[in-house]
Amino acid sequence: MINESGLFLNPLVRRAWALKGRTPLLDADGGHRKKVSVIGGISVSPNSRRLGFYFATEPDGFYTAAKVVEYLRDLLRHLRGPVIVVWDRGPNHRGEVIREFLRKNKRLRLEMLSPWAPDLNPAEAVWSWLKYGQLANFAPHDLEQLDDQIVDRLIELKFSPKLLILLR
Repeated sequence: MINESGLFLNPLVRRAWALKGRTPLLDADGGHRKKVSVIGGISVSPNSRRLGFYFATEPDGFYTAAKVVEYLRDLLRHLRGPVIVVWDRGPNHRGEVIREFLRKNKRLRLEMLSPWAPDLNPAEAVWSWLKYGQLANFAPHDLEQLDDQIVDRLIELKFSPKLLILLR
């Protein structure tokens, strides 16, 4: 299951505990729209029934169809045998560059999620965990710090299969 998400330089403000009368302040410049785009996918091994997680980040950019192909190419390097990718109907999942890649990579097959239920994609739970849990109220100084934190948290997730199971 593959999906993309964006995490902005401005913090996602959530509830916080504080002493009565001492409202916590987040030191952030509210004018920034810079973000780190993230693409990720959860894999399920048919033999060992193990979950895996593969991701990539794109600081101050977004995932075009060409960059999605780069991600898929890397994914195929890591996974053996036939690979079925389930994803939503985003515009970066279509186009000639995607069709050409599929023609050349016969062990990769695509299945689309129904347009009325994109939340069925388990990768959505990863973005929710990351945005609303791990990085809530986090006010990075710059894109590099935001990207570093995203990568650190996703590496932690990648090597915590029990946590991946809980997010499903």
